Amino acid sequence: MFGLGFLQSPTFTLPFEVSKMCPAACFGVKPSYEIGNIGSFLPQKCTRSNSIRAEVLIADPKRGERVFPELTIQGIPRDDFHISEIVKKQSQTNGFFRKGSLRKVNFNPMFLEEAYQRCQIICAEYAKTFYLGTRLMTEERQRAIWAIYVWCRRTDELVDGPNADYISSTALDRWEERTEDIFRGRPYDMLDAALADTVSKFPLDIKPFKDMIEGMRMDTWKSRYENFEELCLYCYYVAGTVGLMSVPVMGIAPESAVSSQSIYDAAVYLGIGNQLTNILRDVGEDAQRGRVYLPQDELAQFGLCDEDVYSRKVTDGWREFMKKQISRARFYFNQAEEGASQLDKASRWPVWSSLMIYRQILDAIEENDYDNLTKRAYVKRTKKFLTLPLAYTRAVSLSTLALQ
Repeated sequence: MFGLGFLQSPTFTLPFEVSKMCPAACFGVKPSYEIGNIGSFLPQKCTRSNSIRAEVLIADPKRGERVFPELTIQGIPRDDFHISEIVKKQSQTNGFFRKGSLRKVNFNPMFLEEAYQRCQIICAEYAKTFYLGTRLMTEERQRAIWAIYVWCRRTDELVDGPNADYISSTALDRWEERTEDIFRGRPYDMLDAALADTVSKFPLDIKPFKDMIEGMRMDTWKSRYENFEELCLYCYYVAGTVGLMSVPVMGIAPESAVSSQSIYDAAVYLGIGNQLTNILRDVGEDAQRGRVYLPQDELAQFGLCDEDVYSRKVTDGWREFMKKQISRARFYFNQAEEGASQLDKASRWPVWSSLMIYRQILDAIEENDYDNLTKRAYVKRTKKFLTLPLAYTRAVSLSTLALQ
């Protein structure tokens, strides 16, 4: 977990009352196209100005070599995510965090057992590799992680599921209100009850949950990103937030000498790396839906634009552009490693599994000669399961550097 790889598993429909949430069922789509504020889902005309081409320098005219511009690796400074307050709240003991703020829930034990079993079944069915990794965790932590998974999956389904065309911004507002009720100990259904019980046992702040919903709102009106700063914020909303939700449940190793802030930062970085990898893997599929989750200014730096994405032709310029994007995703994975090793020992396996398997997706894109326009890079099931023991090996010991 610790980053949102598991939401990209096959689509399924959860018992969720969509029809009641959005009687007016429509997206709040804006009518005109602006970079970074998109209303049209139609391919845009590609304009390649001389100034853009001037940024592609000729290294050796005789050999035809080109040196492409360097891209900024980091998008948004950590402080701009405003997570320090979340870390402070979630680092408090349960009693201090809960005092006078949220209601302790009291459910029938048999009802609660069934609620968690349903979450377990969903997680086991649609996030098999991740689910296997959770089996080393304590029972209470397992159940809590399953409940968070299901909430995240249901949230994602609102804009990417089979009923997405009937979801409006009003429906997301109502889902946010419903989430607030969960945190108040007033669940709507059995799956909500599992999360309400989890919230009563672990110091979970509601802000990461609300931030994820904000990321889903972005998908109802925005289909282009002017620069990586915009895209990075989106990745934080829809994926980095899962890391913030997960750390209090997974726990930090008692022997860890790394600050809580650093561990939470690593959780956010892993989420961003996972989401960037999802984006690079799904470029061709997203384009068929009129979406280009790539920085527009960086496409222009390489003499590319939306038209090149829609043409589905892999050129040398596209390959060089993709090399830079893959390097950026790997940068975030590298940043996540230290924090992943500071979690409670029993909680590290699913995190390391996610990190290693998502790196293999980037490898698969390279193996496909950077063709993510007509091909979907994936890691074969056999390779995934062969990765699990390697991930376990990394998970069983703390980083030597961190203990110095």
